[in-house]
Parts: sequence; structure tokens; C-alpha cells
Amino acid sequence: MNYQKNAIDFATKYGIKLQVIGEPEYKRYFSNDEEHRFVFKLRLTRNKLSYTFNFGQSIAEGTNEPDMYSVLSCLTKYDPETFEDFCGSYGYAEDSRTAEKTYKAVCKEYKAVERLFGNIIAELAEIS
Repeated sequence: MNYQKNAIDFATKYGIKLQVIGEPEYKRYFSNDEEHRFVFKLRLTRNKLSYTFNFGQSIAEGTNEPDMYSVLSCLTKYDPETFEDFCGSYGYAEDSRTAEKTYKAVCKEYKAVERLFGNIIAELAEIS
């Protein structure tokens, strides 16, 4: 299966644009990162709506700009539900401040993804 082609076809079909904003930063992105990675500020646009966010590139990708597949496949496409549900699904301890911070970030992303892709989110979920 050609994942990259599927992502590009999806983006073309629905008029989705991906824009890199500014220069990437080289830093730790995830709370448990031991290595630095390039972090890009990205904007996805569809139907006059947009979502601007930071994207931590795979360490293996180096300075390469993220492509449509990498970005779309990493978006949160499922409602994380309650904090307790989230912790149970992903193995976090419910008394963890890191888990709470992660949960809030995932909820924020999901709301933005739902706003941008609401009527096509099921099709977006197939890009993984």
C-alpha cells in the first residue's frame, strides 16, 4: 500500500493544505525525550478553517520537513473520552501530572481535528 499517495489523494480530494511556518527548532519535544528532534510549526487548512500546531519530527527524519502522510497519520482522530478512560487505554497512572498534561493536549488536538475534519474524520482515520 502506498501510504504517502493515499494521504496526498485524501488531501487533494478535500482541499487540505499543509504549510510549514518559520524555521524548525531543535529541542526535546515529548516529556520523555532523551534526544533532541526538529520541531516544526505547521498549519493545516481546509474550507477556510485552519489548525496551527507544533509537530515533533521523527528523529530519523532529521531536518526533512514533515510530509502530508506523516502529519495526517499522527493526528488524534478518536475522542479520548474521560481522563480515566484515557489513562486506562494508554497505560497512564491516574495520579500522574504528566498524564493529565498529555490528556489535556490530546483533547485540545482532538477538538481541532474534529472541527477541521468533522464530516470526513472517519475517512481521515483510515490514514495511519
